[in-house]
Amino acid sequence: MIRVAILDDYIDVARTLVDWSPVDALAEVVVFTHKLTGEDEFVQALADFDIICTLRERSAFSAALLARLPRLKYIAVTGMRYDAIDVDAATQLGIVVSNSEVTRGGGGVSELAWGLVIATARNIAHEDASIRSGGWQTRLGFTLRGKTIGILGLGRLGSRMAAYARAFEMKVLAWSPNMTSERAAVHGAQAVSLTTLLANSDVVTLHMPLSETTRGLIGAAELSKMKKTAVLINTSRAGLVDQGALAHALTDGVIAGAGLDVFEVEPMPTADVFRQLPNTVLTPHIGYFTSEMLKVYYEDAVEAIVAFIQGRPIRVVNAQVVDASRKPTK
Repeated sequence: MIRVAILDDYIDVARTLVDWSPVDALAEVVVFTHKLTGEDEFVQALADFDIICTLRERSAFSAALLARLPRLKYIAVTGMRYDAIDVDAATQLGIVVSNSEVTRGGGGVSELAWGLVIATARNIAHEDASIRSGGWQTRLGFTLRGKTIGILGLGRLGSRMAAYARAFEMKVLAWSPNMTSERAAVHGAQAVSLTTLLANSDVVTLHMPLSETTRGLIGAAELSKMKKTAVLINTSRAGLVDQGALAHALTDGVIAGAGLDVFEVEPMPTADVFRQLPNTVLTPHIGYFTSEMLKVYYEDAVEAIVAFIQGRPIRVVNAQVVDASRKPTK
């Protein structure tokens, strides 16, 4: 029988959010609620599966790992981006990879990012902890109205952040490698250089994809250009920011605080330095993790897995692999 693995469903919701019966009728479905770590553990756990359903980028599939999974024929990626999959290696091995178009159910990431803006500016997490431990007021926050927010990337998420900022009566600065004054103006923002944005923003928020050109975009030099009273918000990718430099900046008072939803290693190790810093608000990569968004992901996954098993794969990102005559062995 065809075997399907649903990976990284930490709180066991995949089967409750959508109807998997169309897949159950064609295959055996197994849910992994724990994080697989290390190539050997992946191979031991997944060697007998024909199909894998990922949850965003929680699990990476390198060329070496894919080569050790000879039974694997199909990977259904939840989400538009498939950076965690070595698609070239999958193509060479005859493994079909598909993604989700995610044309519905969005908004969760920018909403969480704005929540981190408010929580960081007003020390909400720290004050909540103080009250629960028997204390009272401990810190002084700052008002967003009249302040300046700097948005790195004015795409689907960044443009929403600009709209939220305008509602809070903030001045909006924007930068990206290809930003134009005209594009920024459409969203009520002013296009500026990265240096100008960092130097003049009270809140800096990142909404850019991670690539070779954007990795380490914000390092020690960039952090030193920010106001000492400013906060950094990152709900995009940890790799956009030099994590060591950020930890030092927060420890040494180079910037006032940070609201972070993404980390270099996830789940975050218990000894991670960011767990210990008192001027951070941390969330466990939950920007996209809402019932509405996950429902879209898993609806797309069910549709795609059934289509693949029936020999008509959809939303394929490596179309050269597709061969309608090749199907998983039943």
